[in-house]
Amino acid sequence: MTPPARTLNAPVITVVDPDERTRIDAAGTGLFYAIHRETVADAHAELKRRPASAMVVSVARCGPDAERRMASVVREFPTVPTVALLGSTLPTPEALMQLGQAGVTRLVDVRAPSGWMRLRHLLTEEAAQEVERRALAAVRGEIGEAPEDVWRFFEAVLDRQTPAHTVRELAARLGVVPSTLMSRFFRAGLPAPKRYLSYARLLRAARLFEDPGHSVADVAIALRYSSPQSFSRHLRLYFGVPAGQFRREITAERMLERWMAELVRPHLPALRTLRPLALKAGMPERVPITVPRSVRDRRAAWQVRAR
Repeated sequence: MTPPARTLNAPVITVVDPDERTRIDAAGTGLFYAIHRETVADAHAELKRRPASAMVVSVARCGPDAERRMASVVREFPTVPTVALLGSTLPTPEALMQLGQAGVTRLVDVRAPSGWMRLRHLLTEEAAQEVERRALAAVRGEIGEAPEDVWRFFEAVLDRQTPAHTVRELAARLGVVPSTLMSRFFRAGLPAPKRYLSYARLLRAARLFEDPGHSVADVAIALRYSSPQSFSRHLRLYFGVPAGQFRREITAERMLERWMAELVRPHLPALRTLRPLALKAGMPERVPITVPRSVRDRRAAWQVRAR
C-alpha cells in the first residue's frame, strides 16, 4: 500500500510586524507553523532551544544591533535559511546592505499577493528538506508497498513536532499496548521499537550538531535528555564515542545512512508484511470492564473518608 501524503508541520521562527504574523500563519496552514518572536535576539535564543526549518525577519525590524545579531545567527546556524521580508515599510538602502553583509541572501517582497505565495513555496521547500522528511522518503523508497500500520509506525517515530522518546509514549500515540508492539517486532525478527526511537533521536542530534551555534547542552535540552551527561551516555551506548567525537564525525547524512543500513534494508521482507497495530481476528477493539455496584459504593465511601 502506498503511504498517504502528510503535512510537514515544520517550525519557522519569525521576527515580523504584527500584521505580517497573521499573513505568515495563513501562508503556512498545513505545511509549517510560525513561532513569533519580538526581536532577533529572542529568535536567536529560540534557535538554541529547538530545531527550526527556517527564520523569517522583516527588513523593517532590522536595525544596527539586529544586523550584528543576524550575522551571529547566519554564522552559528548555517543550515537554517534566513528569509528577509520586504513589507509595506520601505527600508533604506543601508538596511538592505547590512542584511546582505550579515549573510542573508533570500529576500521576498510581500507587498503584492504573489509575494506571500512565493514565501509559502520557499518555506515549504525548506521544510521538506528536514532530516525527518528525508528519512521518511528514504524508508518509503526502500520498502515500497507496505501495510498502513508500517507507515503509521515510521511517521510516529519520525514525528518532528511532537516526537516520542519512549516506547510507552509511542504505543500510546499509535493506540496499542506497549508489550504488544514490542512482541510483534520481536516475532517478526525486527529491531526493537526502542532502537528505532533511539536512532531517530540521534538522527536529530546529528542534524543539530551541523550548526555550530548548538552546544552539547543545547542539543541535550532540545531532545529532552535529562542532562548532557545522559545524552553522552546514550551516544556511548549506541556508538561508543563521546558527544564531542560524535559531533565531529557523524553528520545527518551519515546517521541517516546508518539508520537505513541497520533498521530498514536488512529487514525489508518483514517490514513489507508487518502489522504492528492490527487487532487479532475475532477480538473486539475494546473490552468494556464492568465494576460491580458494591465495589463502586465502597470506593466512593473511601474517597469521602479521605477528604
